[in-house]
Amino acid sequence: VRRTGGGRKSITQSDPELVQTLEGLIDEQTRGDPESALRWICKSTRAIAQELAEQDHPISHVKVAQVLHSLDYSLQSNRKTEEGADHPDRDAQFRHINLTVKRCLRQGQPVISVDTKKKELIGNYHNAGQQWRASKAPLRVQGHDFPGPDVPRAFPYGIYDIGRNAGFVNVGTDHDTGAFAVASIRGWWRAEGR
Repeated sequence: VRRTGGGRKSITQSDPELVQTLEGLIDEQTRGDPESALRWICKSTRAIAQELAEQDHPISHVKVAQVLHSLDYSLQSNRKTEEGADHPDRDAQFRHINLTVKRCLRQGQPVISVDTKKKELIGNYHNAGQQWRASKAPLRVQGHDFPGPDVPRAFPYGIYDIGRNAGFVNVGTDHDTGAFAVASIRGWWRAEGR
């Protein structure tokens, strides 16, 4: 029988900065954070564990999940698995883009991050997927998602000016097309970019 207080200490006791570092990583990787030069999808516990290890906080992916749960997080993230294989030079592509962004910002050139979100039903409807939220705090929505043809859909198109730390959103209700994307960037340029 082990004495009270005997055995190995919890990792959060032996590494008191771990929780703060973990929370910092989660804040940096919050889905849809427009202030990052590059946006990344939600990281797995394995990826978080690897990043923590690179910051001198070695931890297993299982323990990352346990610490997240102890911080009142529960797994509620979207899972898109039908994206195909990653490009073999994916990391090199993102490093190149990030270096180019930083160089342009130093030179005072405009740098924008643009994205279009999936079309949304306008109203209090359910959206598939999950996200990390405080435990037992789901968003409340309609019980059924059977909109008629008269229920409009919104096509949000976001433009984030990284250098000025300013966002611009254009929402269309017709079609999400290349022409709509160009019109959104043109609208940003006329209203904000010059």
